[in-house]
Order: sequence, then structure tokens, then C-alpha cells
Amino acid sequence: MKRLRFLWPQRTDSRPAATDDGEAAVRVTVPTLVRLNNAAAGLRLHDGPIRAHRSGGYLSKFKGRGMEFDEVRPYMPGDDVRSLDWRVTARTGKTHTKLFREERERPVYVSVDYRQTMFFATRGMFKSVMAARLAALIAWSANRHGDRVGGQIFTTNAHYDLKPQTGRGAVLHLFKRLADLSTPTGARHDAVARTDSSLEAALMRLCRHARPGSLIFLLSDFRQLNPTAESHLLRLARHCDVVLLFIHDRLESQLPQRGRYRLSDGRQELTVNAADERYRLGYQQKFHRRQEHLHHLALKYRMRLIPCQTTDDPVRILQAWR
Repeated sequence: MKRLRFLWPQRTDSRPAATDDGEAAVRVTVPTLVRLNNAAAGLRLHDGPIRAHRSGGYLSKFKGRGMEFDEVRPYMPGDDVRSLDWRVTARTGKTHTKLFREERERPVYVSVDYRQTMFFATRGMFKSVMAARLAALIAWSANRHGDRVGGQIFTTNAHYDLKPQTGRGAVLHLFKRLADLSTPTGARHDAVARTDSSLEAALMRLCRHARPGSLIFLLSDFRQLNPTAESHLLRLARHCDVVLLFIHDRLESQLPQRGRYRLSDGRQELTVNAADERYRLGYQQKFHRRQEHLHHLALKYRMRLIPCQTTDDPVRILQAWR
């Protein structure tokens, strides 16, 4: 079923049924994401499931130095021998040691799923729009705390990696990408970075780019979460704090009441008969099994799982994460 939009009986509009703001429920714009800056003022991303002290007022599950290389100087009595720079020592014939400085900025990665199944809703807003608004709130909050904002956007046809950077410019760069790709055909005319854009490939790329100690938000419906993708999640969770935002529409969790319902993607139509009680129950159980599997993975790998429906308030969803 491709990007099907549910149409309630007696309704001819193909947009989500409970939408008040029209186009804003199905498409992302930069001004809409910019306006979320004030709403993000009360969000504190570092109040998540993390454990040990880190510089800059943050907490982390890692016991390393949390330091970044600064310079090399001649060795002095009392210096940590583990910091000796053997290359410079061999080149100069004199013992040198590496100096480190504290990291004051924590990389925050926002991974946004823009695959075809995300362009769907029966009420509220498209899953893709919810993902973009959540991503905007996270980015604004990270910016307010002086963190570097980066991540990725992956569509059905391509992926786009965003290097973590500080400042408003990094946030706006993310917003522009989210807006440009906010329609299912948004990436088709962009020749950049065409490659395997499955969830598995997206997680593999995050494993390559995310530095240990990063805070990673994955915003997706987590369809096609196969064993290989789960192994990449495990790798991320070992070295980073990972938050899974599971975005779904109510129709994905349960069929409507008995009756015949018409669905359309604007070109083709499909009629669903929800009168079969066994079919309705099996449909509901399939969704619950997928949700329970995600919950099990989150517990196993010490990640945070946050379910989010298309009718939820994205601000309250992130406030509940604290």
C-alpha cells in the first residue's frame, strides 16, 4: 500500500480527516519550523537516561576523559604516560605528550525518516510532518544549550548527511532540507547522494559518523527493522545515548469500526471491508507485536522508546521524555 490516505465515509477530501491547518498538516515549511523556537525553550535534552558526569554540565554513560586533542608539548614529570605522543617523540628524539581540552559541546544527531510510508495519516498530521516538527524542537533545544546539531534525512531514494555544527545556521540548514524533502517526490529531482536508503543503511551510516557520547534521536515508523538494522542499533547504543521516537497513525494500530472504507493515494483507490472480526483482530495484534518488539529492543540495548501518534502535540511528547 503506497502512501494511502484514509478517507472516512461521506468524505471526498484526501487529506487527514481531523486537520484544521490544511497544508501545514501534510507539508513542512521553514517558517513553521522556525516558529517552534519559542516552544523549545523549556526542553532539556540532556535529562534523558544517562549516567555519569561529563564536562559542560552534561551526563554520559561513558567513563572516558571526555576530552579533545589540543596540542603537543615536551613531557614533564607527572604527565600521564598514556598521553605520550610516540610519533613526535621518535621524530624529535625528545619525549612529548599530548594535551587535551574539555569538550563543552555535545553532538546531537537527528535522524529523520522520510521514506514513502511516512507520508501518511488519517488524522492530525502526516507522520513525516510530525517527524520534522519533533526534529525542529530537538534542534532548537540543542542550539540553546550550545550543542552541535547534525544528523541525517533518508528518503525512499536517497540519504542526506548533516555534519554536526553549532549555531543557528546549522539549525536552519536542517530545516531547509526537511522542507525541500517534505513531499514524497521531493528527492526525485535531487541528484545528490542517491544510494541505498533503507533503515538498515541509515543506521549503518550513523554508526560511521556518530562520535561516542553523542545524543541520537531516531524519528521513524521503524518499518523494515530487520536483524541487520538491529545490530547497527546495538552498536550505536553501546557508545551513544539513543532515543527512538516511534511515529504512527491510529489506523496503523487498529482498523475502524465495521463497515466498508475507501482509501486513495490520489490516483488509485482501494476498498477495505472491516466487517471481518478475525481480520480486524489480527491486524491489531500485528501492530502490537511490532510495538512490543521495539520496546524489547529499547530495554535490551538501554535506549529510550517514545511512542508518538500523528494527533499528539510534539512539544508534550518531548517534555514527557525528561
